[in-house]
Amino acid sequence: MAVLRKRRHDEIDPFSDLLFNTLLAFVMLFAVALVVMNPKAKTGVIDAKAEFIITVTWPDLDPNDIDAWVQDPAGNLVWFRSREAGMMHLDRDDRGLANDTIVINGQKVVNPLNQEVVTIRGFAPGEYTVNLHYYESHDGKPVEVTVSVVKVNPRAEVVYYGSLKLPRRGDEATAVRFSVDRDGGVTGVNTLAKRLVERI
Repeated sequence: MAVLRKRRHDEIDPFSDLLFNTLLAFVMLFAVALVVMNPKAKTGVIDAKAEFIITVTWPDLDPNDIDAWVQDPAGNLVWFRSREAGMMHLDRDDRGLANDTIVINGQKVVNPLNQEVVTIRGFAPGEYTVNLHYYESHDGKPVEVTVSVVKVNPRAEVVYYGSLKLPRRGDEATAVRFSVDRDGGVTGVNTLAKRLVERI
């Protein structure tokens, strides 16, 4: 009898074995689910957002509205009523002091910065033209405007940086014209006048 009892304790119970294996399978599935739900973050990967960045600025707190107009080699135009055209995008349309005031905790806060930004997110070979238009005047004074064109890829390179004065409301001036080759290299920069605003 003692030998028979010993045998029963040493035998493996099939139900316990099945229960253990089922529990092990659930644990493994849970671990796999955690890995899939929390993928490793890619560090150091920055997707290129633009090939060229065009920045138009005029004095802080100046109430007047200056507009950037940019034309690509295909004749597409970006301006405040056409914020996307071809591979160009008007990221910020600044209206001087208009809409630059917000209320935070009952206090008026004024954003003094006057700046318009156009990005060229891909390039086509040919000439790009950057014009300025004195759209609205609130004080009747001339406005000194600064324009920069920066080639972003593969590294930041200033293509153009300069200033010009717009004397009165309605004036248009060409800030810069630059040509791009098939590889994205800038092959020529000039400031020859070219009208864009009158075409609309």
